[in-house]
Amino acid sequence: MIAVIVSVLLLIGLVFTFAGSLGLLRLPDLFCRMHATGKSSTMGIISIVLASFVYFSATEAGPSIKELLTIVFVFLGGPVGAHMIARAAYRAQIPLHDRTIVDEWKAIEEDVAQPNGNG
Repeated sequence: MIAVIVSVLLLIGLVFTFAGSLGLLRLPDLFCRMHATGKSSTMGIISIVLASFVYFSATEAGPSIKELLTIVFVFLGGPVGAHMIARAAYRAQIPLHDRTIVDEWKAIEEDVAQPNGNG
């Protein structure tokens, strides 16, 4: 039974990681690629590490806190890192795709660039 659970978790991790790889190859600009790889790699790594946790919990080694800490740090650090890289790319004026309709960061960046006058 444990082998089935571990296999399913590894397969889920494989699917997410493969989807992120396809997104990296197929999507048109840096920001779309960052979105695809950031989300899918986080879910893929979490599934693979969870499979490791389940497998080693069932063996004589017992459960390890290292896998759980890895899941927590990847879950928190992956999206934050992807957001910071995307924001740095936006500030470096990496061009958006031609068909981009909404630029939500433009208004935010303009508000930050304008002096407030209250002070």
